Amino acid sequence: MTADADETRAIGQALAKLVRPGDLIMLSGDLGAGKTTFTQGLGEGMGVRGRVSSPTFIIAREHPNPNGPVLIHADAYRITDLDDLETLDLDSTLSEAVTVIEWGEGKTEGLSPDRLEVQVVRAHGTDAAQTTGAEPINVELMDDGKRTLVFTPCSDRWDEGELRALAEAIAEEDKA
Repeated sequence: MTADADETRAIGQALAKLVRPGDLIMLSGDLGAGKTTFTQGLGEGMGVRGRVSSPTFIIAREHPNPNGPVLIHADAYRITDLDDLETLDLDSTLSEAVTVIEWGEGKTEGLSPDRLEVQVVRAHGTDAAQTTGAEPINVELMDDGKRTLVFTPCSDRWDEGELRALAEAIAEEDKA
């Protein structure tokens, strides 16, 4: 669990120590959950150039990396079928880039059986709010910044050893 956006970015930075060309990371979570925040940390940890921001309106961004693989950050929210997916041409860069796809569940799994799925979960509404009785809900408390990140390996690439290494990298980030 993370307490705020900085801790969510730190977990992305920890994952950056383990990624390599050909990795596909699929992010899921509600709007505002922190998928892009996580990817910002990943990009920072990888050493990519430029600011990592949401690819919602341009669908995919390429972030050059002078010291390693390019980061492709894509948003599949508006993808409705395989033809739409093919227009992104993600399969042409998949083997040499680290590819992160937001909103890809049920749409982009066919790109690679070797993927890591990361679900970013935040509390909703009164789950995060501090309310009692008939008191009004304090909107500032509706999102307390806490997130739970669930990592699901979908191949041998992300075996138990890799997840253990991720846990160790996260612990190192916590100390920093």
